[in-house]
Amino acid sequence: MKKKVFIIGSGFSSLSAACYLAKYGFDVSIFEKNDSFGGRARQFKSNGYTFDMGPSWYWMPDVFDRFFNDFNKKSTDLYEIKKLDPGYKVFFKNNESVSISSDVNKIIETFENIEKGSGNKLRKFLKQAENNYELAVKDMLYKMPGFSILELINTKTILRFNLFLTNINEQVNDLFKNKKLRSIIKFPVLFLGAKPSNTPAFYNFMNYADFGLGTWQPKNGFYDVVKSMIKIAEEQGVKFKKNSNVDKINVDSGTVKSITVNGKKLDCDFLLSGADYAHTESLLDKKFRQYSESYWKKRVWSPSSLLFYIGIKKRLKNLNHHNLFFDTSFEKHSNEIYSKPNWPEDPLFYVNLTSKTYEHTAPKGHENCFILIPIATNLNDSVQVREKYFDVVLNRMEQLTNQKIRGFIDFKRSYCIKDFKEDYNSFGGNAYGLANTLLQTAFLRPKLKSKKVKKLYFSGQLTVPGPGVPPAIVSGKLVANIIKNEGTV
Repeated sequence: MKKKVFIIGSGFSSLSAACYLAKYGFDVSIFEKNDSFGGRARQFKSNGYTFDMGPSWYWMPDVFDRFFNDFNKKSTDLYEIKKLDPGYKVFFKNNESVSISSDVNKIIETFENIEKGSGNKLRKFLKQAENNYELAVKDMLYKMPGFSILELINTKTILRFNLFLTNINEQVNDLFKNKKLRSIIKFPVLFLGAKPSNTPAFYNFMNYADFGLGTWQPKNGFYDVVKSMIKIAEEQGVKFKKNSNVDKINVDSGTVKSITVNGKKLDCDFLLSGADYAHTESLLDKKFRQYSESYWKKRVWSPSSLLFYIGIKKRLKNLNHHNLFFDTSFEKHSNEIYSKPNWPEDPLFYVNLTSKTYEHTAPKGHENCFILIPIATNLNDSVQVREKYFDVVLNRMEQLTNQKIRGFIDFKRSYCIKDFKEDYNSFGGNAYGLANTLLQTAFLRPKLKSKKVKKLYFSGQLTVPGPGVPPAIVSGKLVANIIKNEGTV
């Protein structure tokens, strides 16, 4: 008889783990508290618009392809995808902007035109970033379940040890003097959820993910990836249960025996949670929790977000699919997230228009607009504050793109800290999990396997490898392999 694995949550790490575990021969069921699957990558439709609720940057396509290849499929078998050119556009003050091409040589030329000598520096920097990507993603990512420091030690990492002792901020500032170029290079670190000054220079491999591998877009949004993973899971026999809130994790003699779902006790052999780590442990009796409330409060958290989903009844000019508004201070906003948490005075923000690439995501002649402001966790979230910042970003969008927008809005929805807490039981309302700082890397992150309860495991952005969609997919594979090795099917 197959052994039962229950999985809490249906985000990317849960979906990934479910696919692998079912392939390995386990009887797998996913329990999702919400009325749709995909976790932060859920999607909703309204007034003819299709909005991805969370992830929107499709980077590191090789990680997605590796997952699908494990099930004898290709991503292109499952969804249409297009490489964006330009990948994105960055707005600066004084109505200056820079578009980032999908061609590395054109990016190098763009840098050289802005700062003489920077083109050759960028070429050398990207070669190092590519080498680090090869090591991090192809050699290490799938071999680091976070059990020991020894996972980090090999000939290649020893040769790059200095990159763990310096940070992205120092490295970039040494190479480039122009503030615009510095901002563009430091931007990908935001996907790691930490300040550039707190992120080891080794993580410059994200710049290769950006410039080298490019930015892509699935035809119907990021939810295409979710649906494709669900399809594979169902083909493997995984059972999906929505509107299924887990109330309690039941432990007997130090081992998980069952979970209580909507008041009903259900027996299992193994339990994996891809839900918020701190919330999951709150479902245990206190003596079985590995990490205290004070532990979580002392962690360096990646940002939360204030999000707006907007329908605009005209096509917008001077904007690309992805747009970064860096017309205010990068450093000041970073400090307002990490050093002195507060609502930002002059926030940087991001605008995504999927209808620029795929017009069917909005009514004909309309624009699908997603706006994201990165913010600190645990801020006071109110309707009044949301409206204040909506006015701020809309005013700047209109000014920097030289067009009227406000009078053409026919759909609007906001999402912020309260929603992250309510929908995802997110600690502090965080959007991306724990930051990848030096002291929160690899074996220093919360563990995939409980140290206090047998048959209890974790996955996702609060454990290894870290924040972001590709790492979450890898996290699912890592934990599935642990369960496979520890359980006799």
